Amino acid sequence: MNGIVGVVATNIPYEVVAFSDRRLRPLIYIYNFPGLTRRTKLKGNVLLDYTLLSFSYCGTYLASYSSLPEFELALWNWESGVILCRKSQPGVDVSQMTFNPMNWRQLCLSSPSAVTVWAIERSNQEHYLKAKSVKLPLEDGSFFNETDVIFPQSLPKDPIYGPVLPVSAIAGLVGEEAETFRPKDDLYSLLHPTMHCWTPTSDLYIGCEEGHLLMVNGETLKVTVINKIEDGPPREVERNLISPVTMAYQKGGVLASGIDGFVYSLLIKDTNYKVEDFLEVERPVEHLMFSPSYRMLLIQTDKGSIFIYTFGEEPTFEKVLEACDGKFQATDFITPGNEFCMTLTQSGEVCVWGIEDGACVSRVYLNIQATVLACSPSSLSAAVGTEDGRVHFLDVRDVESPHEVHKAFLSESPVQHLLYDQRGMYVLVGTSEGHIFVINAKPSSLFEILGFIEMGKGILQISTVSPLETDIVEVMVLSPLPETRRSRLEIFSLPKILPEVSANFADERGRLRDEFIHKFVYETEHTLSSAVLNLYSNRIYGFCNQVPYICSYLLPEKEHSGVHILKPYQKIQSKQYGPGMLSLSPHGLWLITIAKCGILCIRDIHTLETFTRCRSHSHQGRGIQSVRISMDGQSILVNGRDDNTLVNLRWRRFGGILANDILEYSQQLTTYLKTIMDEENDYLSITRRESLDLESESEHANMQLSTDSSQEELVKVGNIEEIPWIQQKSQEAIKEVKLFSNKRKEIKRGIKALAKTVLDMMEENEAVDDIAKLEQQEFGLDLEELERLHNENEQEVEKIRKDVEMQNLAKRYLAEIIKEECWNSMAVKGRALKCFHIPYVVENFPMKERTDEELKELKRVLQQKKIETECLKVQF
Repeated sequence: MNGIVGVVATNIPYEVVAFSDRRLRPLIYIYNFPGLTRRTKLKGNVLLDYTLLSFSYCGTYLASYSSLPEFELALWNWESGVILCRKSQPGVDVSQMTFNPMNWRQLCLSSPSAVTVWAIERSNQEHYLKAKSVKLPLEDGSFFNETDVIFPQSLPKDPIYGPVLPVSAIAGLVGEEAETFRPKDDLYSLLHPTMHCWTPTSDLYIGCEEGHLLMVNGETLKVTVINKIEDGPPREVERNLISPVTMAYQKGGVLASGIDGFVYSLLIKDTNYKVEDFLEVERPVEHLMFSPSYRMLLIQTDKGSIFIYTFGEEPTFEKVLEACDGKFQATDFITPGNEFCMTLTQSGEVCVWGIEDGACVSRVYLNIQATVLACSPSSLSAAVGTEDGRVHFLDVRDVESPHEVHKAFLSESPVQHLLYDQRGMYVLVGTSEGHIFVINAKPSSLFEILGFIEMGKGILQISTVSPLETDIVEVMVLSPLPETRRSRLEIFSLPKILPEVSANFADERGRLRDEFIHKFVYETEHTLSSAVLNLYSNRIYGFCNQVPYICSYLLPEKEHSGVHILKPYQKIQSKQYGPGMLSLSPHGLWLITIAKCGILCIRDIHTLETFTRCRSHSHQGRGIQSVRISMDGQSILVNGRDDNTLVNLRWRRFGGILANDILEYSQQLTTYLKTIMDEENDYLSITRRESLDLESESEHANMQLSTDSSQEELVKVGNIEEIPWIQQKSQEAIKEVKLFSNKRKEIKRGIKALAKTVLDMMEENEAVDDIAKLEQQEFGLDLEELERLHNENEQEVEKIRKDVEMQNLAKRYLAEIIKEECWNSMAVKGRALKCFHIPYVVENFPMKERTDEELKELKRVLQQKKIETECLKVQF
């Protein structure tokens, strides 16, 4: 099987489990348990989905119910894989389906509006389904007096006009329609069943939404309303059992649970029942089930946690599985990433998991609407972004008890992106408004907010590169341009010294200036769903949105202004369908791609060819939502989008060049971060105390006491509403403008008056004689500037003088060298005789004095030439 599991049913006597998949024309799989080997596969005519499965308590029978368009009830012989009989009920949704434990020929189907008992009739090898509906009481528990039937005895007779005819007879209906017909204005609201269970006597207990408990005779289907006996003081209002969510039969009654987190024991005697507290569970209970021996009770809560209650002289209540509160919004490794990881759910539940065994080590509830999570590489801390624009920082030094140490209220827009750079210097927080906040990631700075950068709305991805050998962090932001069907890529740099000079880099509203962060804007001619930056090769890698291609783009070497259009330098088919996401490994040599198909691919960064692929999730669950890789590359966390599954992938074979590169980088990065982590971890406890002190001081400052003169009462004024950081900066800028507005006006008036005076003086200067006229620069008012310019002129003249002297000295030195080499060292000086009347010149060749070795060599060569000449004469 490869897909999402739909509904599940178990058969204890045969030790098998049945489940369906969710796809077009789904199948039912039968697996042995606990071996988990496939036994058979059932294929029916269902088009979309199975909603219920149920095994009979004896025999090899399996009942299935499907959703639209068939709404089909089918009875299977699962061992032979044959459908014995089927029945369609168009438009009827069923919420529960169970076999009678004492008689496999009875099957009960219930929904919020009806309860139907199906009888399975058999003749030799032929099977037939026959339905009988249970007539439910009215909402108040009373029964409807059936008067509108064919020829009832209770109808009055009029002596003049004859008998009173039924409405169905007046409507002209016959047969089954006549028995069930009721006019539209003659309908009454009935009870709404929520759950049912069988008894050993083949009767049914039915719990209703209105709080009534019904007993139905399995043979006659006669309904009896069981009345509740109030014994003792009434319970608290919030603990009233209003509507049973699940029920399980026990001797003398049933166990039932509602939405209050309690399991109740309903002791039934005749037509009355009494409610007693049985067990308190931390969450609302959705399912109750007894073991075959009735010694253990299995309890499942609404969020998926499982408990076992064991009966005996000393009953025990144990937690078997603790589920998370909702699907995982984000995951990340706790540095260095080889022992623990963290997960985040939408309700703000943060869990720490062991990587080796997958056990939940601890959990903390932040009680917030969380969106993103990231772990710091430079300290044992983590950051959580929320829907209301806050970032919560957690201390995870002790993985068994993580706790919050600080929080920052950035803006009122939801936090959509949150990530650390590779060296853990900065936290980048992206909001839905298109703002990217830069936060100092070190606890020693109390997570100071350094500023923000304005981007386009709808940020798709933020990518960072922080090489160990540089002092900058390069950041790239991908955002869409729907009006032009393009994508925008904005790249800027954050220097390592930014925390020290953040006041100079940002304006009065906290916005980092583009000229200081070296911001450059690029656009691609097609839309991208994801993009990452790789400075090692000076490239950008993008996953195309409309076509299944992965492209690489070369960044221009020269700086530019405005928007630069990038052309694809390399293009390769992704072989993955649906919009995909890209991410780089820590050492920057692996390109990880994920998509809607649920396949994870790891590619070589240079060739873009896939060298590893793995299907970790199903496309029916919309594939993979996010992926995280550990610092040493040996573990990869893959989070599904809709299947609520987190998968930890490990390499089967990990060695050679593939492993050496990333392990070497991991060792270098770990060595670089070790000292920093030791220092910053010590500040986490200090950060928590300072954060608590700041909050208490803020609360104290926001509380005001006012005294009423007549009554002498102290009235406490509530806390002032917390203001986001970006609004605080705006308000401070406005206050500064208002504070110095009068001074600015006064200075401006003085400058205007002084400028008028200088202009009058210049006009007067134009009218005097040339000998008395002043130069225009003499009217400069900045004496310090004039002195500075004068000094600069003197320095410039001195510099030019020295440069000219050095050039002349170099030329004279060069002339001496040329004279020595080309004249003084010559044994034969170069001379020429030029004729006066004819254009002829006789020259000799200048020659240096030959050494003894050169003369010997010349003599030898001449002698050899003479010998060769004599030999040639003899031969010819």
